[in-house]
Amino acid sequence: MDDHIIQTSGHSDRHEMFRSLPFPFNGDRFPDNLGAVVQRTVLEGREPAREVIHTDDNSWIVGDGVNDPKQPGTVVATCIRHVIELNSSVAELASLPLGQSAFRKNPGEPWVIEPHSWWEE
Repeated sequence: MDDHIIQTSGHSDRHEMFRSLPFPFNGDRFPDNLGAVVQRTVLEGREPAREVIHTDDNSWIVGDGVNDPKQPGTVVATCIRHVIELNSSVAELASLPLGQSAFRKNPGEPWVIEPHSWWEE
């Protein structure tokens, strides 16, 4: 699978974005061109980021933790730096190991790290 994608988040700055990049990241900082699947509610600032998942295949997912991300049109691929611009504490999760999830109930609360598992249908 090609890890190279073009940003499709609606932001005006079009540039290369990558689904995954070598991990761990230099300086425990997210690379600017790292892509993530992000719920639109987070990207549009309607909800804070309440969950961050670093999948076993080295992909990143950011969700609001309250709305169903499986509904059509609710997620978008974008650079994770756009999430950090709205939710600065997400930056501290750049060293989140593969296969782990970080959750919090609300902004300002600490992130809780645990092994990731996909929801049962």
